[in-house]
Amino acid sequence: MSSVRDKVAVVTGAGSGIGRQLAFELARRGARLAVSDVDEAGLAETADRARALGAQVHSARLDVADRAAVLGHASTVAAHFGVVHQVYNNAGVAGGGTVLDSDWADYDRILGINLFGVIHGTKAFLPHLIASGDGHVVNVSSLNGIMAQASINAYSASKFAVRGFTEALRSEMLLAGHPVQVTVVHPGGVRTNIATAALELSRQRGELTAEDEERTRTYNEKLLRMPPEQAARTIVDGVAAGRPRVLVGNDAKAVDLLVRLAPRAYPRLVARLQQRATRG
Repeated sequence: MSSVRDKVAVVTGAGSGIGRQLAFELARRGARLAVSDVDEAGLAETADRARALGAQVHSARLDVADRAAVLGHASTVAAHFGVVHQVYNNAGVAGGGTVLDSDWADYDRILGINLFGVIHGTKAFLPHLIASGDGHVVNVSSLNGIMAQASINAYSASKFAVRGFTEALRSEMLLAGHPVQVTVVHPGGVRTNIATAALELSRQRGELTAEDEERTRTYNEKLLRMPPEQAARTIVDGVAAGRPRVLVGNDAKAVDLLVRLAPRAYPRLVARLQQRATRG
């Protein structure tokens, strides 16, 4: 396994959840960090705690859906450290509903962050990763980048797209002979605030339904169970080992197997399981 010690690692969505724990795990292993998030308070706490672990930290508020802002962030980070080795495109949001119930704003928001945030981060930092001579792109998809699921149509679409984009990028780096490894990450049910944040946004927009509340309760109580610290260790271990694909959690591994074994039948099975879960 290669070391991340003294590498410059960029982590988006570092204000909470997996992103925060990625920053801490990288700090413990001796990396230098560039962390970002739209949540300035959460980001400041992450940066302070990473510094307490001994890391050099550059911190900046960043909306990954803002292309110009991400390009500027990449230039600033490269100028600050003189080199960039790794980028963890982790920032993401949940939400959305069925195709019939979703409006265009849902697709714009979710795809803007989950998909274009990954594309922006990859394209902005890729020249710096190539120049480092030892680069690594790490794009966080989801269990729902392997298995589509009802009622989160835009989210599933974004995570499948992240998977396809990342796998195509890996082929491009291999074909061109660039010194950049590429990893796609598929977390299963990790205990973060992503479902609750989506619920709060629906409440603020006056679109909250009883079904939304029940679905969020189910996710938080039954599905989002792995500690984010464990997820971060699994991801960084996979990156250090040079794995092109990292499945985080037994649920992600089980879903991957199910989809491979029963690609035609799994949508019906998943629909039945969702019905049972929401009924308690």
